[in-house]
Amino acid sequence: MMISKRDFLSLTAAGLAVGISGSASAQEKVLRVGFQKYGKIVLLKGKGTLEKALEPLGYKVTWTEFPAGPQLLEAINVGAIDIGNTGEAPPIFAQAAGAPLVYVAHEPPAPKGEAILVPKNSPLTSVAELKGKKIALNKGSNVHYLLVKALEKAGVAYADVTPVFLAPADGRAAFERGAVDAWAIWDPFQAAAEATIGARVLADGTDTVSNHQFYLASEKLVAGHEAALKVFLKQLSDVDDWAKADIKAVAEALSPPTGIPVPILEVALKRQSYGIRPLDEATVAEQQRIADAFHALGLLPKPITIANAVRRIAS
Repeated sequence: MMISKRDFLSLTAAGLAVGISGSASAQEKVLRVGFQKYGKIVLLKGKGTLEKALEPLGYKVTWTEFPAGPQLLEAINVGAIDIGNTGEAPPIFAQAAGAPLVYVAHEPPAPKGEAILVPKNSPLTSVAELKGKKIALNKGSNVHYLLVKALEKAGVAYADVTPVFLAPADGRAAFERGAVDAWAIWDPFQAAAEATIGARVLADGTDTVSNHQFYLASEKLVAGHEAALKVFLKQLSDVDDWAKADIKAVAEALSPPTGIPVPILEVALKRQSYGIRPLDEATVAEQQRIADAFHALGLLPKPITIANAVRRIAS
């Protein structure tokens, strides 16, 4: 799931030349931001306000796109970027692998923004019926935990299903051709499958998982560039406020990079949560429960303490 350090170094050599912690002068300071096709950071990129806000501090901004959270966090691990966002599960696996990352903010729960889907003509009507079935999902992602908890709730052992680890595009292809019985996926891919091929929700995260989004930074950014980090979070919060107030405009902005029609994105955005805030004790405790569950299943090589990777804000 993780791409190699060598691959990242070759892929992002230009971005590594001048980084957040190694610039020779104030004019060369660069905040390197990772983003995915969907989410608040890609909206921030489109607005162009971060560059203007950081200019008085002597920072420039570079942007690198990633297909999913695990790859983005590996980029933080190898020093290729300074900050980005993922769902709940990727930072747990990254922390267990020793990545120098710090949780700096999160969004409230969005449990309807991920689901276990079945084809519209599937005979399956409950999660309990997934026993013995093949389920496509992105390994180490939010939906990995959704599957674990949904099975547990239905009284089905994780060992009694066959996870088929596929990225979203490959997962949809396998789902459409009938190579798997179900697909655990998040928005906007979820909304697109529901709208275009009539995929049916077997279960979403409601009353099962929270589905948080987290913003994570490198230890070097947090330790040595607090002013730049505060500017980033303020600009991100401003974009979040705009997004919450104008769903249609956001859908129109996201449609070109995602290739997903505006009406489908509006459905996904209405299932999203809004509000950029520091982690509180309850959120840290919930993230710890996810880490403990993965460790108990043998999916993590060692236990981890989430609180050790959370940014502390002086009161």
